Amino acid sequence: MAAPERPALSLTERRKAATQQEIALTAARLFSERGAEGTTAEDIARTAGVSLRTFYRYFRTKEDAVAPLLADGSRQWVDLLAATAPGTPLLPALVDAARAALAPAPGRPAASLGWTRGLLRAMPDDPALRDVWHRTQHDAEAALRPVLAELVGLPADSLDVLLLAATANAAMRVAVEAWAAGDSDPTGAADLAETAFRRLTGPLAEPNRPGPS
Repeated sequence: MAAPERPALSLTERRKAATQQEIALTAARLFSERGAEGTTAEDIARTAGVSLRTFYRYFRTKEDAVAPLLADGSRQWVDLLAATAPGTPLLPALVDAARAALAPAPGRPAASLGWTRGLLRAMPDDPALRDVWHRTQHDAEAALRPVLAELVGLPADSLDVLLLAATANAAMRVAVEAWAAGDSDPTGAADLAETAFRRLTGPLAEPNRPGPS
């Protein structure tokens, strides 16, 4: 199953996306280093090399600035799942996609994973940051449904697929949060994700497929 193709972006759209990503990485780094209370929108804009007016053109609040970074991680996992070879069992598909999505890669250096860890550590003390994280997770779960439906051969709105998407997304979220709370290197997040998926093997691996007609 191939990942869905996205329309090619115009030059203006690519520049906008690059600016948003730079601001998001800067915000995550500053939140990681200083905490949410110790970081202002002005700090983020100045460090990212943009005006405060430009910052607010892209983001409503300083916490919203990290949304592209968090969403990008979820989107990579979903895209990798969508590119899974037909016939791949569900559990290996989930584990392989999680490992690839959580590993350092071009455009996703180990440093950015470290900033994500700091960002997640700052969330318990900042309700606005938690809201951004939960919105990102809600969107990721919705994006998972059609991909998982294709993998298991069930309608995207079926109860099994709804539960499967919720369970798989929760396992990934819990693994990343547990990794962020510890001190292991970036591979620790992938190890925790695999452990979480394997502990849920029963409900994840055998959805109720329709019988032969």
